[in-house]
Amino acid sequence: MFDKIMIPVDLKHIDGMQKSLEVTAGLAKQYDATVHYVTVAGRVPNRAARTPEELARHLADFARQQGEEYGIKTDSRTMDSTDVTIELDDKLVQAQKEIGADLVVMASHIPGVADRLHLISSNAGELAQRLPVSVFILR
Repeated sequence: MFDKIMIPVDLKHIDGMQKSLEVTAGLAKQYDATVHYVTVAGRVPNRAARTPEELARHLADFARQQGEEYGIKTDSRTMDSTDVTIELDDKLVQAQKEIGADLVVMASHIPGVADRLHLISSNAGELAQRLPVSVFILR
């Protein structure tokens, strides 16, 4: 049913993604699919890495560790961005197309007041509207 599963990850917030990581691994095992871990990187140093190249290495290591832990096939992709806040959704749409992912699994936050008033939108909700494939959103 699924061959390529994409999961956007933020290595700075990996602790809050355990549920989505486990669900993704379970689906990959069930369908013998490859999991593609994707992150969008800017040029500004942050807690995850000082440079986009370092972040790409960390993401590749993370993907490899997930593969070993869950016994699944993995790959990683870092999407370069000038402004992650503005370009995040567009870069994730681009990544899905380039990978050819037929499922996207995403962690999402519990909606707050700003969400209910439509002051901000969630990245997961935006991708669910824009992508031509199934998007599995987990809280």
